[in-house]
Amino acid sequence: MATADGYDPAVWRQLSDDLSLPGIHLPEQYGGAGFGFVELCIVEEELGRALLCAPYFSTAVMAANAILNAGSDEQKSRLLPALASGKRLATLAIAEDAGDWNPSRIQLVATPADGGYRLRGAKSYVVDGRVADLMIVAARVAGPREGVVALFAADGDSPGIKRRLLESMDATRKIARIEFDDARAELLGDFDGGASALSRTLDQAAIALANEMVGGAQKVFESAVDYAKLRVQFGRTIGSFQAIKHKCADMLLEVELAKSAAYYAAQAAAIDDPQWPALASLAKASASDAYLHTAADCIQIHGGIGFTWDNDTHLWFKRAKSSEVFLGQPSYHRELLMQRWGV
Repeated sequence: MATADGYDPAVWRQLSDDLSLPGIHLPEQYGGAGFGFVELCIVEEELGRALLCAPYFSTAVMAANAILNAGSDEQKSRLLPALASGKRLATLAIAEDAGDWNPSRIQLVATPADGGYRLRGAKSYVVDGRVADLMIVAARVAGPREGVVALFAADGDSPGIKRRLLESMDATRKIARIEFDDARAELLGDFDGGASALSRTLDQAAIALANEMVGGAQKVFESAVDYAKLRVQFGRTIGSFQAIKHKCADMLLEVELAKSAAYYAAQAAAIDDPQWPALASLAKASASDAYLHTAADCIQIHGGIGFTWDNDTHLWFKRAKSSEVFLGQPSYHRELLMQRWGV
């Protein structure tokens, strides 16, 4: 996390070469392991527990799913194998300077040119945008299909692309601002499926993130309980005091409820249950609240040392806070949930 790239290449090679994790959910015909969305979420939960610094979410969850959802057969065959093997890093660029994850707010423009498209505008808060070899970009089309939202693939080193690492409270997940000045790109799939593919990708990402967050919440809960059993005050462990017992019980309840929502949403998405988009918002809102509350309570139980760099608890708290706003705040997802339920 102390590096600008935000990951250890040797560890990434282990994840890719030894465990085949970047392509765990991708079909074998595209170089993947052939498992499904549930298995992807299991991996995400463990990565959240370990607070692993790696471009996994951006590559395997966001970009790979965007290509699966929007790309033509030829594009999938050409783009996905390198992501599945970990040889290329990728990301999905949606939010702009306002930090809004609602696709209706996208302003970046894609203009037809030279048999492809040219992108003009900027994206911000792009996870692993500084190191991505491939960028999947959400843009509005200019020309005959004026205003239609679609997904485009651009080489990260293309002329006309400028990247700037952004300062963030959460050093474990790097974000960047990307400027596109007539950068060349190709349309993923067709115009008619672009908006639905983007919506599906965002819902899948919300579920995967929810599972990552419950992994982190479980970790900080266990850390709080372990410390409560260790720390002695007034001649007894602090875990024997009723106030600490009740706080730990409340933490357990909130984490288990969030787990239930995240697991159910993953299973529903895997079988394409008609309710799964609504469940994605439910899982994201629930996990965001549980992770942040549990991380804050963990710091409180640790007392003074919980606020210092001598203890790693603050790193999980910072990830909990950044994950709360990533892909939309809980209030945004609660409103989206109600809309999807017809309320």
